Amino acid sequence: MASETTLKSLHPLEVKTLLHYRSGDVFDAPQMQTDLDLVLGQCNQALSWLEAKGFVAEAERRTEISYERTALGAEYADTGTPVERILKALAAQGPLTLPALAQATALESRDVGSAYGQLSKVQILSMDESKQVSLEQPDAAPDAILRALLERAAAEPLREETLSEAERAVAQANGKKRGASSAIFRIIEHEVVRYQLSTSGAAIREELQKAGVTGDEIGRLTPEMLRDGSWKGKTFREYGVNAPTSRILPGRRNPYCEYLDSVKDKLTSLGFEEFDGPLVETEFWNSDALFMPQFHSARDIHDVYYVKEPQHIREIPEPYLSNVAAAHENGGQSGSRGWGYQFDRDFTRRLLLRSQGTVMSAKSLKDAAVPGKYFGILRCFRYDQVDATHLSDFYQTEGIVLGNEVNLRTLLGLLKMFAEELAGATEVRYVPGYFPFTEPSVEVHIKHPRLGWFELGGSGIFRPEVTKPMGIDVPVLAWGLGIDRMALMHLGLNDLRELFSSDIEQVRLRRKAG
Repeated sequence: MASETTLKSLHPLEVKTLLHYRSGDVFDAPQMQTDLDLVLGQCNQALSWLEAKGFVAEAERRTEISYERTALGAEYADTGTPVERILKALAAQGPLTLPALAQATALESRDVGSAYGQLSKVQILSMDESKQVSLEQPDAAPDAILRALLERAAAEPLREETLSEAERAVAQANGKKRGASSAIFRIIEHEVVRYQLSTSGAAIREELQKAGVTGDEIGRLTPEMLRDGSWKGKTFREYGVNAPTSRILPGRRNPYCEYLDSVKDKLTSLGFEEFDGPLVETEFWNSDALFMPQFHSARDIHDVYYVKEPQHIREIPEPYLSNVAAAHENGGQSGSRGWGYQFDRDFTRRLLLRSQGTVMSAKSLKDAAVPGKYFGILRCFRYDQVDATHLSDFYQTEGIVLGNEVNLRTLLGLLKMFAEELAGATEVRYVPGYFPFTEPSVEVHIKHPRLGWFELGGSGIFRPEVTKPMGIDVPVLAWGLGIDRMALMHLGLNDLRELFSSDIEQVRLRRKAG
């Protein structure tokens, strides 16, 4: 028998659900919308509460598949599928070559070739020695099922359970779950969970009926109800005076944001000036100005996120474009032989998401004072396998120091300071590295108490092929460090993903414990 406290603790949504359904009834959230006149969110909330209390249990769980027509599918529905357009063109014009078919149907060559291969296998089309494609079966309609599916899917997605075996095969062959923009149908998988009252749920249902609880009890008395008297004759929910109050956390900043600000404060106190720039950059500043050859593997689409629209900036400012192009082609005024290839002035205008913070170091050279010290904390985007020490979007702290007196020893001292004072590392080591834009190049590694040794970042002295095109003729120290990794040490965390967790309180507790 349910206690009085249990009955009073039930939310009106729970009460209405328990009273409406009997033992053996099977229901789900969409059905509750109709039966109880609720919105879907209320139904899901009620089911979640009731399941947690053990008053309802899963009766059935299955995956429903449906096929939604994509933009390409809508286009084919209006203009015809490639197969339909090819058959129509051949019926009207007679034998044609594949290139002529592509022109006549306004299709890409690959689509024409694919459709021809499909139709030639079933002997609807044939090709003679002169590469002319002929229609062998004028009355054939191989896309009849696909055409019917496209028209039916115009109103709403096609549920797989309503399709015949042949229709299902056609929908599956022309559908994709991901990257569906290149397919005719988008395959949507929806998990359906249906519930029924448990034994305890059926028992408390009886108790609710005996107690006369309906779920329509008023939980809050409003000024409007007092004015119009609508509260009269109503039943009110009792207040749970002894119910625990919700925990209220005072407003505090994200620990990682606090750490980033502390780094900025420390660097500015050392005389560094902060620089910043846009997330969207050009190939010119992201790579070309850093003397990275345009055929470098890091330019691969799998490493850099390119902007789809617009693809290019209008122009790159002079004289920097010509100076950098000359450095790549023959060394320009740098004293080197360059890379020895024809610099592509169109490719250099390509837009992308900034893949490295060093872009701002190069960009700042043209306005930098000598001597000078500059830094930035910059968001970068680069494809990577996400794990405890790698993310696909991350922060880097970048910096340059310009002056006639700076050298490698100066750089190593700066790196040691960053590792010890900003990251809190007690063990630091330097490893020779290679970067197209620095010589010599050094990687700095620190030891994490749990993750062991890992790279903190790269550094070096900018090559003259980088500095001379920007009008700088003194040594320039440069570094790019993973400040996310520095934060792991400082905050006492073991996984980069914790820096961006929604469980901020857990991060705070971990930091306090550290």
